[in-house]
Amino acid sequence: MKWTLSQLQKYRNKDFLIDDTIRVDEIKETDPMIREVSPIHITGRGDIDSTKVTFHLKIEGQLILPCSRTLVDVKLPINVETTETFLLQGSEYETEEEVHQVKGEVIDLMPVIREILLLEVPLQVFCDDDVNHEDAAPQSGKDWEVVHDQNQSKKIDPRLAGLAKFFDKDNSSS
Repeated sequence: MKWTLSQLQKYRNKDFLIDDTIRVDEIKETDPMIREVSPIHITGRGDIDSTKVTFHLKIEGQLILPCSRTLVDVKLPINVETTETFLLQGSEYETEEEVHQVKGEVIDLMPVIREILLLEVPLQVFCDDDVNHEDAAPQSGKDWEVVHDQNQSKKIDPRLAGLAKFFDKDNSSS
């Protein structure tokens, strides 16, 4: 995922197709919540002209993260489409999109891909089916249990039960 400018200029006004599978295991060091990274499949194309190189990429793969509730491994699918622009010359390019300045004679997509993958990691991940898994954190203990929202919404606070009767009396007299 690294090209020199002279390699890319050969594809000016031609199709520059990208179809590659890469390993980005080093993002586990950046974000310790990421337990495993599958090989990342990158497809797309590059548009090359004299002032800029624009990559239209689709990034697909899978991250394994811990469940926020039970600490069991959760597979998080990654499917991102992005457009990344690299400026070959000064900063005269005005646009709303974020652009990257080329440093030296090489365009390297790896730092951009790592950043995109790190931005895809959610703050919390929940597993639905592994609550009783042997590696899962306990869901109850002495004098405590995990409470779910749907169970709480059906319960009526006993202190407010009399208030519900008040509204029933008011509706019946109308």
